[in-house]
Amino acid sequence: EFPNYVFSLFAFIGFLMCAVPLTWHLEAWNAGTCLYMIWTGLGYLNQFINSVIWNKDAIIRAVVWCDVSTKFIIGANIAIPACSLCIMRRLYLIASIKRLAPTKKEKLREVYIDLAIGLGIPVAFMALHYIVQGHRFDIFGQLGCFPSTYNTPLALVFVRIPPIVIGLISMVYAFFTLKSFRKTEAHLKEVLMQMNIPSTRYFRLMTLACIEILATVPLATWVLVMNVHFGFYPWLGWADTHAWFSHIGQYPAILWRDGSLSEHALEVSRWFNVMCAFIFFAFFGFAVEARKHYRAGYNWCARLLGLPTLVEPLSSLDRLEARIKRYVFL
Repeated sequence: EFPNYVFSLFAFIGFLMCAVPLTWHLEAWNAGTCLYMIWTGLGYLNQFINSVIWNKDAIIRAVVWCDVSTKFIIGANIAIPACSLCIMRRLYLIASIKRLAPTKKEKLREVYIDLAIGLGIPVAFMALHYIVQGHRFDIFGQLGCFPSTYNTPLALVFVRIPPIVIGLISMVYAFFTLKSFRKTEAHLKEVLMQMNIPSTRYFRLMTLACIEILATVPLATWVLVMNVHFGFYPWLGWADTHAWFSHIGQYPAILWRDGSLSEHALEVSRWFNVMCAFIFFAFFGFAVEARKHYRAGYNWCARLLGLPTLVEPLSSLDRLEARIKRYVFL
């Protein structure tokens, strides 16, 4: 068991890892990737703040913050697989595209669709969660605010099953993307050149989305099985579910850190999110376009301080990236 400050540190680093590459991804009109970074980055910031405020106790404080924080947790659980779906759907459209240069109107339409999937669906489920929200929220020592879900059959529909369904849809897109790529590899490279998309970025996005799918579906299924194991309460109506809605559960760390399945579920859920940030940064934090921005930032500071500037690219990393692409995808 790690000290809580270790998680706080990694959560903040995860936030920075998502925030750093966001600017140059916004320039590419890649809504799915940008939404992924925004949701995950804010999710880590949310967890960082909670772990600091409630590091040593489970006292009720910052109630309004907890209302916002817990709803955001519900939305992020849907949003991360939904953003992966946006990424995989876009990769499929590129792989199967017939025309080399989509019009600006078509690009804008795809952005709207990505926003509907990666933003609209999570926000909708944040609102629907209120139906099965048995009380206001819980506070766990060291974790902070945590959403309350009354474990009725409706909770399966509004909380547990949607990430699995979204992940399975992404799997279908992944299958057809790989199938299209194998059939039209030469045509795909031409399309990427016409759309000014580096082929390495395309393959990094594909690998990231596949890893996200392979991690999300088993984890969400495990959470579903655990909830089935704990049992369900019958749905007796709105009044029964919200009878004690103003209640706020308090669980000091000494109570919930008991080696039970509940402790493992809480720890896995928060560390899984941090892992997503490190995986994302591993794919995009050292990419060619990222290193260009790092050099530009360093050169700007170097000129102010009168230090020598960097001119030559880091060719060894370029060769490593090309080698990974060759062995993984060809």
